[in-house]
Amino acid sequence: MKVEKKILEKSQIELMVEVPFEEFKPYIEKGAEEISKEINIEGFRPGKAPLDIVKRKVGEMSILEKSANLAINKLFSKILEENLGDEEIVGQPMVDITKMAPENPLEFKIVVAILPTVEINEYKNLQAEIVKVKIDEKDVERTIDYLGESRVKEVIVDRGAEKTDKIIANVEMFLDKVPLDGGQSRDTTIILGKEYFVPGFDEKIIGAKKDEVREFSLVYPKEFHQKNLAGKNVEFKVTIKDVYSRELPAMDDKFAEAFGAKTMDDLKNLIRKDIEGQKKFEADRKTELNVIDKILAKAKFGDIPEVVLNNEAEKMMMEMEDSISKQGGKMEDYLASLKKTKEQLILEMLPEAIKRVKTALIIRKISALEKIEATDEEVDKKQKELLEQYKGYAKVEERVKDPNYKIYLKNSLTNKKVIDSLVEWNTKK
Repeated sequence: MKVEKKILEKSQIELMVEVPFEEFKPYIEKGAEEISKEINIEGFRPGKAPLDIVKRKVGEMSILEKSANLAINKLFSKILEENLGDEEIVGQPMVDITKMAPENPLEFKIVVAILPTVEINEYKNLQAEIVKVKIDEKDVERTIDYLGESRVKEVIVDRGAEKTDKIIANVEMFLDKVPLDGGQSRDTTIILGKEYFVPGFDEKIIGAKKDEVREFSLVYPKEFHQKNLAGKNVEFKVTIKDVYSRELPAMDDKFAEAFGAKTMDDLKNLIRKDIEGQKKFEADRKTELNVIDKILAKAKFGDIPEVVLNNEAEKMMMEMEDSISKQGGKMEDYLASLKKTKEQLILEMLPEAIKRVKTALIIRKISALEKIEATDEEVDKKQKELLEQYKGYAKVEERVKDPNYKIYLKNSLTNKKVIDSLVEWNTKK
């Protein structure tokens, strides 16, 4: 067997394989045998018909095709092992038969994508900025307000709407008397005093009763987040369906007890601690990104295979779909709101996908250079923690016990150890 190796662009390798006819001949006989098991040949038991008889029955090319597949399946792993060395394949290799004819050698081509080369010039003492945690007491107050809203009492009333009331309304929006795309909504919930649409909206609704229609126009702020509305004079037609009075609970110690605290001060401290934990997590993540960005700026990479980028973009898409689903939404509706297809969104994700792939390559490289790896004891400990955390959830327990999940855990813990080391080596003390 003869193999010619050729380096292609985008971290791909081509292997041209030639199997001499004498080496290919046993596979031809095996192919004929396999075919004779699958079809009925009169006078012969399955798998026992001679090669010439099978040729007359199905044609020589059918036998060669079957034989070629048998040969490739048998030789494939050996060819890769002997010709790729330590190169790591990513994605599914492509195999094409380039020559298949009677009494001739079998020739086929294998194209594989491999992990690109990574050259890291510096990854220590880069003096990255540490992101500090800042707690805003307004965050605590907003959370208290949210908890109060969760226990508000609402009653339909037959009177004009007052500040802090809730109204259910049909809202129609227009620009120059033309209906605004996406600006029509039915049975919309509006809490007065919250500036639901735009500053000044609530004042136009105060006093409106059930079935009343209010028509008015308001100018949106120039810095409004929706660029198509920023600075525009928008006309509104609001039809009131119902008016509800809202009674918020008293913010006292009894209210705090409903959320597992003894006093309001205790509740605020619990909320503050929770917010601080979340903000610390976010700050640590930003610090890690600062470190990675400095290393990325000094690193050099070979061409990244398209299959790797596409897989990462698809993974990001799945993460987005999962996030939208957890918030009670649908990906189709989200795409419709953006006026984009899934393919267009994936294309937009490619720059971030490239960065994520490069980051993974850097972590992998440094893990090897510094011999950083999660120990079996650390993996076992994490696995036990997860099993305890999800005790009683059969599907989750089954997944955590799966050997493949243990491999995932080892990789995940190794990555964290590498990142923790990078932060330690590269942040300003």
